[in-house]
Amino acid sequence: MVVDDHPMWRDAVARDLAEAGHEVVATAGEGKAAVRIAAAARPQVAVVDLQLPDIGGVEVTRHLVAADPPVRVLVLSASGEQQDVLDAVKAGATGYLLKSAGREEFLDAVRRTGDGDAVFTPGLAGLVLGEYRRLAAAPRADDGAPRLTERETEVLRLVAKGLTYKQIAERLVLSHRTVQNHVQNTLGKLQLHNRVELVRYAIEKGLDQE
Repeated sequence: MVVDDHPMWRDAVARDLAEAGHEVVATAGEGKAAVRIAAAARPQVAVVDLQLPDIGGVEVTRHLVAADPPVRVLVLSASGEQQDVLDAVKAGATGYLLKSAGREEFLDAVRRTGDGDAVFTPGLAGLVLGEYRRLAAAPRADDGAPRLTERETEVLRLVAKGLTYKQIAERLVLSHRTVQNHVQNTLGKLQLHNRVELVRYAIEKGLDQE
């Protein structure tokens, strides 16, 4: 899926993707429309610009990575500003590429994003790595925080293993809504903001290996 408010650029990106063998399931020129369309089109990867006329690309990214199943987001922006990059990372973007990148570099970034690799314009890689380290070293809600219930821990473990809410519901014989409620309660207890942060927390705790 391609999200960009400039029609010519949007069409060119979609054309390059199609010519490279990717199926472009949707395009959008506004953030809210992108979130709505993605829910129906269910893309695996979204190429998102930061500057959109209603809600920005960071907010769009936050919505897409929190979807079920989550969408992997490659931000394609003209901005190389540190804050823009870090905001995108915090929102859950898998990659961040400048619009000055060449066609082959862009297509390679899309392929790698689809595989789950973190892809960043070379000059930004060190900045992003530093941010990941800072997040990993940040104080987590442990001894002083409310304990997770046995069911919440069980749901968190399955989220970390990559199961969708529907798959978790089927495995635990729960309703889809109950699983969502457990996830929301866990986010609140751990003071996290989205599914990406939740998975990162679970992996740090080794829950994906249990």
